[in-house]
Amino acid sequence: MPGWPDVDHEKILADAWNRPGVTAIDLPPVDVNQVLADRYELDRELTFTRTMLWDMESRKAAAPDVYIPTVVAPGAEKFPSTRHGALEDFTRISDQRIWADPERFGTIIEHVRLDHDNQRAFFVGDTGFVTPDGRTVTGTTAQPIFHVEHSVAGTEEQPLNLWRIVLLTEQVDPALVEVFTQMEEDPYLRVFIEVYLRKDLGVTFRRK
Repeated sequence: MPGWPDVDHEKILADAWNRPGVTAIDLPPVDVNQVLADRYELDRELTFTRTMLWDMESRKAAAPDVYIPTVVAPGAEKFPSTRHGALEDFTRISDQRIWADPERFGTIIEHVRLDHDNQRAFFVGDTGFVTPDGRTVTGTTAQPIFHVEHSVAGTEEQPLNLWRIVLLTEQVDPALVEVFTQMEEDPYLRVFIEVYLRKDLGVTFRRK
């Protein structure tokens, strides 16, 4: 079917997170303004707000190829949203780098829920999807299915970027753990925030 309007995305992620053998990674919260102060020179004074951070998350969910160009190939597809109050659901399909073999790409199918009230975004991976125009899409088998949560915490003037992922492995995969350990050790903002600074806020910056 073309979507999952009745599925509890949050519960799917929570159930997977607690399953034995999965590879579950919860990266430390990122204080966006602290990293901007420590690691960047901007062309103007800027307080990056919680409102901006959620706006970025919403845009990125719909256009991952625009906001994560280092990971997602051009041509990502987003299928029409359905609304349930503050909840927005849609499915997206994109070609993404394989986590543990980034020279290769694979088709990733994700059922997305944006919780606009609580500023949480859920991405539930799937093996296949029938598009509204009748195409059958099959997801890559080069890596395990994964589910992701991106969310926003903190205050309006000191927002925190939160990110966690669970890969549906039979046992914890050290190679995947290493991928996310390296991500955690990167002192700069994640690429999607840099894209939002340039593209949507018109800010020019330089990494220190």
